[in-house]
Amino acid sequence: MNGLRFRAATPADVNAVVALTQSAYRGDASRAGWTTEADLLDGQRTDVPEVAELIARSDAKVLLAERPSAGAEQDWQLVASCVVERLSGEHAGDGYFGMFSVRPDAQGNGTGRALLAEAERIARDEWHARAMRMTVIDVRAELIAWYERRGYRRTGEYRPFPYGDERFGVPKRDDLRFEWLVKDL
Repeated sequence: MNGLRFRAATPADVNAVVALTQSAYRGDASRAGWTTEADLLDGQRTDVPEVAELIARSDAKVLLAERPSAGAEQDWQLVASCVVERLSGEHAGDGYFGMFSVRPDAQGNGTGRALLAEAERIARDEWHARAMRMTVIDVRAELIAWYERRGYRRTGEYRPFPYGDERFGVPKRDDLRFEWLVKDL
């Protein structure tokens, strides 16, 4: 995407990443984009301690996508972010893609697709990951279809939603669960 740059987040970016993530997933502001979870969950999507911890980890990178502010080439505006992690345990050697957030007014123009491709490049080229994995709430059919068009496949492996842990939001339904998606790199 023309004019887009990528960089790793620093501690100075924590509040901006939290605000972006919240605006992309929760509340009325998120309804301007198609990735909202506002009909599924209330409450927070992330918080300052979680993002600060991710930025500090050596096995994770909070990746930012920025574009020049209107009329000011030297001023950059955060438009998207994600987390790329090196997995251990059962999926050691694979990358994990999560907390994918695109400003609602920047959705549908290739920003998210470009950030996903950059995250995959990091996992493949810098960390030598064999595959990229992610979890998606399985009732998010439109979002899962978007990932499938980018080469991800459903695994049929599920993780329970953490009901009762408000750090992940306040569910409006009792049938939420995560499905693992995977793409060979």
